[in-house]
Amino acid sequence: MKTVKELLELLELKQINDTTFEGKSFSIGNPNVFGGQVLAQALNAAYRTVSDERSCHSFHAYFILPGDLEKPIVFKVHLVRDGGSFTTRYITANQEDKSIFVMAASFQKEESGYDFQHKMPDAPEPDSLLSWDEIYEQTKDFLPQKINSFLSKKRPLTIKPTVINNPFESEDLPPEQKVWFKFNEMLPDLSARHFHEMLAYASDYNLLSTTILPHASVAKISNTQMASLDHAIWFHRLPTDFSDWFLYVSEVESNANARGLAKGTIYSRDGLLIATVAQEGLIRKIRKQEK
Repeated sequence: MKTVKELLELLELKQINDTTFEGKSFSIGNPNVFGGQVLAQALNAAYRTVSDERSCHSFHAYFILPGDLEKPIVFKVHLVRDGGSFTTRYITANQEDKSIFVMAASFQKEESGYDFQHKMPDAPEPDSLLSWDEIYEQTKDFLPQKINSFLSKKRPLTIKPTVINNPFESEDLPPEQKVWFKFNEMLPDLSARHFHEMLAYASDYNLLSTTILPHASVAKISNTQMASLDHAIWFHRLPTDFSDWFLYVSEVESNANARGLAKGTIYSRDGLLIATVAQEGLIRKIRKQEK
């Protein structure tokens, strides 16, 4: 999967009845279903029960069990409320009668009001940076197996980190990272619904991995059990160009009790704050078993 067309085909669920939908999965190099995929598919299910003049302004989700890549996921939408200005939906995702995920989503009709945002932080221009694909081609013979497997996968978006951290160095790093991303082979005339689903998918990249950066002298992907616990997005504005680069800034808010909390902000290239993201995840030390 390496284009927007393929991504949207994955996210567009098969309709079973008015409130029940079914989806399939695609591996991004991890053994379980990618969290961003479930987020985006659940949002697709919810959107298809809401009137066209309303757009999602936020959702809050919990990951309950790891998803099996080989089994279909059934999404059930509960029609909680259709109000004068807001619509509320609750979505459950099941595999073989076991709930693996739940989401609450809220939709709003367009309104005028006050407008303010924080300024986009400085970052190198994306044209001056290497993409994950380019980094992989230059380093694939030296990378740890787990990172190699992840980076070798084709994706529907191009990701360019502003700083390339050496996985072999043992020093703590600043508790933040910035990456540029853009969607590959953007289709014309996409709706706000499609863009929100694509952004939900992209928002699960890079966020949880930020939480171990302050502990990078001892914490690695290879020795840390990492799993998303929850995920929230607030959609603020639509960019003028869906096909341009977006800056994803993620920061560690707190690490405690084997959990890490990261906040992300997504900006369009011209500095517009598009969305805010928050995620808490498990960052548990893998202890070697005694022989």
